[in-house]
Amino acid sequence: MTPLPHPDPRTPFFDSIADAWDGWHDLPALDAKLAELFERFGVQPDEHVVDVGCGTGNLTLALLARLGSRGRVTALDISPSMLAHAALKTTDTRVSWHEASADRLPLPDATCDRILCFSAWPHFDRPDNVVVEFNRALRPGGFAHILHLIAKEKVNRIHGAAHPSVHADRLPPVGEVAALFSANGFRVIETEDNASRYLLSARKEPAT
Repeated sequence: MTPLPHPDPRTPFFDSIADAWDGWHDLPALDAKLAELFERFGVQPDEHVVDVGCGTGNLTLALLARLGSRGRVTALDISPSMLAHAALKTTDTRVSWHEASADRLPLPDATCDRILCFSAWPHFDRPDNVVVEFNRALRPGGFAHILHLIAKEKVNRIHGAAHPSVHADRLPPVGEVAALFSANGFRVIETEDNASRYLLSARKEPAT
């Protein structure tokens, strides 16, 4: 994999926790929650889905279980160690792994159907640029989802007590993220910001 053109200062931290990451999570419970959400989102068998901040690949694996033979996943992360763990979990040819950042997706314009960003949004220095990049990569009518399966307050407490490279990474009120999407060619479909989940779903408006 080609290294990031502009290294992210968070990369060494995420590399350092890659070995432990899966042990910190109840993976069967995560799979069940993700399957329920994919049904709610209406993920179709033949979609090209982008997993932004894929980590050790757990959401990617859940997507592969949902997608059919013509579906595919482009999975990316800034951490080579996280990606190495992910790549060991499957030999499925429907997924490609990339060391890449959210503001420079490894895709041509208008070539994916859906972008999922799970447990990664606080780590983007310029979320406005990320939303613009999502708009570029999505086909007209495509969907973007920002997702955390815990409350934003807990996310922010975890980051506040963590490594200095992520200490200031905060998940804002979902209304702030919704405003970014609305200002950059998306129609916000739904939001949640509660004790158990943080979610934004938005649709790229077709060209007029």
